[in-house]
Amino acid sequence: MEVQEENMDQPSGRSFMQVLCEKYSPENFPYRRGPGMGVHVPATPQGSPMKDRLNLPSILVLNSCGITCAGEENEIAAFCAHVSELDLSDNKLEDWHEVSKIVSNVPHLEFLNLSSNPLNLSVLERRCAGSFSGVRKLVLNNSKTSWETVHTILQELPDLEELFLCLNDYETVSCSPVCCQSLKLLHITDNNLRDWTEIRKLGIMFPLLDTLILANNHVMTIEDSEDSLARLFPNLRSINLHKSAGLHCWEDIDKLSSFPKLEEVKLLGIPLLQPYTTEERRKLVIARLPSVIKLNGSVVADGEREDSERFFIRYYLNFPQEEIPFRYHELVTKYGKLEPLAVVDLRPRSSAKVEVHFKEQVEEVSIRLDQTVAELKKQLKTVVQLSTSNMLLYYFDHEAPFGPEEMKYNSRALHSYGIRDGDKIYVESKTK
Repeated sequence: MEVQEENMDQPSGRSFMQVLCEKYSPENFPYRRGPGMGVHVPATPQGSPMKDRLNLPSILVLNSCGITCAGEENEIAAFCAHVSELDLSDNKLEDWHEVSKIVSNVPHLEFLNLSSNPLNLSVLERRCAGSFSGVRKLVLNNSKTSWETVHTILQELPDLEELFLCLNDYETVSCSPVCCQSLKLLHITDNNLRDWTEIRKLGIMFPLLDTLILANNHVMTIEDSEDSLARLFPNLRSINLHKSAGLHCWEDIDKLSSFPKLEEVKLLGIPLLQPYTTEERRKLVIARLPSVIKLNGSVVADGEREDSERFFIRYYLNFPQEEIPFRYHELVTKYGKLEPLAVVDLRPRSSAKVEVHFKEQVEEVSIRLDQTVAELKKQLKTVVQLSTSNMLLYYFDHEAPFGPEEMKYNSRALHSYGIRDGDKIYVESKTK
């Protein structure tokens, strides 16, 4: 029996419990599937006429259901004791107190998605935020959540490891009165952060941050000194600066190497890199960031790093002294001052000058190499005064040790013989 999907056009004013009962009733959700399979909901003193008729997984997805309130808390407690992940995105929750009623009755909740709910319409009080204390991953994308609310959450969620604050129209960052020592990942893409001083505040608030995703902001020049950057983000392992339109000079890229633990960087869509070819972009960035082992999602192999660093030296070889970056001198110390690579034209030759030998006659002839043996015979008709049907051709490569090779296949292209200037074509008559 196929699971029926919840209608997207829900009436307003529906409770969490009402939606839960409808979506996971035996009629709509007849089999226990996936995480939480075979969950047993223990009886409670309050009891519930529905408790034996719901099959709830441990991951509940109730997005776009028109939820505005919690509903009966005893019911939530009875059914959700085992739930660990809850997706309430794109509902109509605007009162943090109602969210608290839900969360406080889900004791093992670790992941909570509240994206695209109008929660900016209410203030989160600390006593309500306390019910979120066990949450490790919190998603508040497109909720327009204020920094005041974020600070309240940070103070009440001691185990919070991942925080998503995308699409919230932030132009500035408001510093929290206390540091959050637990946060490892901050996803704050698609906002309007421009000045590096705002990014600096994130480093102050989250000293143990491992991953910072800043894509689709308007981050400008990285203003801090190398020492300051090392202190701001001492544990940062990965940074995503996709489409940071304000990064306009190579010095900004160089400064990323100041983060002492940085291993992964994403830099696609930056105007600074647009004038370069795909190969040049990758090699020049790899050479500038010696500790990075993954660039734009692709692993940097040892051989690729050496190739990139050597490419970097040759790239800046003839630049004016004042335009040569400091990294160039570091790499020259490592590899020495390299000579430019020889330019080799690998395009196939289109013609060659060969010696045509017939009896005692020798004549230099220019031949097209894109033609066939049959076409060459036609060209040589006037040279040797033989018909094409009475003509035998032999190709002699002056560097080959095996002697002349008969050109017996009329349809074979001349370039396949590897003919070069100075080689010889011997012509004989079939009827000697």
